[in-house]
Amino acid sequence: MSAKLFGTDGVRGRANQYPMTAEMALKLGAAAGRYFRRSGMAAHRVVIGKDTRLSGYMLENALTAGLTSTGMNVLLLGPVPTPAVGFLTRSMRADLGVMISASHNPADDNGIKFFGPDGFKLSDAAEAEIAAMIAGDIELADAADIGRAKRIDDAMGRYVEYAKTTFPQGLRLDGLKVVIDCANGAAYKAAPLVLWELGAEVISVGVGPNGRNINDRCGSTYTQTAAEAVVAHGAHVGISLDGDADRVMILDETGTVADGDQIMALMASSWAAEGRLRGQTLVATVMSNLGLERHLRGQNIALLRTAVGDRYVVEAMRKGGFNLGGEQSGHIVMTDYATTGDGLIAGLQFLAEIARTGAAASSLVRQFDTVPQMLKNVRFALGKKPLEADAVRAVIAANEARIEGKGRILIRKSGTEPLIRVMAECEDAGLLAEVVGDIVAAVEAAV
Repeated sequence: MSAKLFGTDGVRGRANQYPMTAEMALKLGAAAGRYFRRSGMAAHRVVIGKDTRLSGYMLENALTAGLTSTGMNVLLLGPVPTPAVGFLTRSMRADLGVMISASHNPADDNGIKFFGPDGFKLSDAAEAEIAAMIAGDIELADAADIGRAKRIDDAMGRYVEYAKTTFPQGLRLDGLKVVIDCANGAAYKAAPLVLWELGAEVISVGVGPNGRNINDRCGSTYTQTAAEAVVAHGAHVGISLDGDADRVMILDETGTVADGDQIMALMASSWAAEGRLRGQTLVATVMSNLGLERHLRGQNIALLRTAVGDRYVVEAMRKGGFNLGGEQSGHIVMTDYATTGDGLIAGLQFLAEIARTGAAASSLVRQFDTVPQMLKNVRFALGKKPLEADAVRAVIAANEARIEGKGRILIRKSGTEPLIRVMAECEDAGLLAEVVGDIVAAVEAAV
């Protein structure tokens, strides 16, 4: 079994097709259970959360079977956000945390993410070891040592109470009308409850999951639904989460969207002014806009870029001792509060700025002028390697020469879907469109 089983965010694919089958989930559970067994300990615990996909039931049962077969006791959390799993893994002193979710992907996809006992996602090396174990014989527990499984009824409540503690003491959301779009996903109960208990008037959308409608015309990848609700209800602000609530987009009172770059810029500036931005540094990925970099430079804040994926952002943050990072796509990582991206807690920090300053959302969501950026995706069949084609390489090289000194090109294979992502930035919008168009056409021809 190759380490390629794991992508940039765990194992992911279409439900009931390799690798998202019950058989593979059982093997993953058994391998992860064996990997995390601590010698000399009487109890071995793992928490499992999931989002609202229909296939979550199948994968949850298979993972439970695999984990208990190696002597792990399984605590089933039910539908909770991904960051809640990170929090509860550490809070409940578990050896391992598992989240069953394909995040922002369509309902027919699913995924499995692992968290270590410290609440952080596993390293590439740990995932590679687990993947290698699947190819061999996994040592099972003796009959007397098989693990147990039970439901934890108050898992969501534990997370709700914790999320509220991250909102600044002395501030309230009274008088604020907030639209919350939960993408028919994992936060459909928790997010509206947190906002209401902090005093907001809450308009909830995307809170009717049926197993098939997660991220369907709602959530952070389809902000039109939240924008329409903000305008229709005269709300002060909108918060749009993705299916597992580790991403967020913010909408102002006009329905205008602020992506992760704008949110990070606001938080970095605010935290730096308060003296709480560690290392005077924000960690973001190569996808973040050049406008963000220029904005931070003007405030003497460094921008440290990483590979795409919130796990790489977190690794850089931990290595450098930084406490704020994230992705343009809406993963906002605040290690003062969470071990991974947390869309709800990031939304609360934005609302805290409104409550603290009395400013309208529209004056907070536009922190800097973006450099024109274009991103297009090209889907390809599994097994194809379009970026290795000589014709594609030649077109990329030619366009890199055209844009040199005026912008930049970033081309990569998605770690979660069979997509080639073609992104470029350039002050010359016409040149930008030509460059992206040429490269996309070459990749399409190759696939």
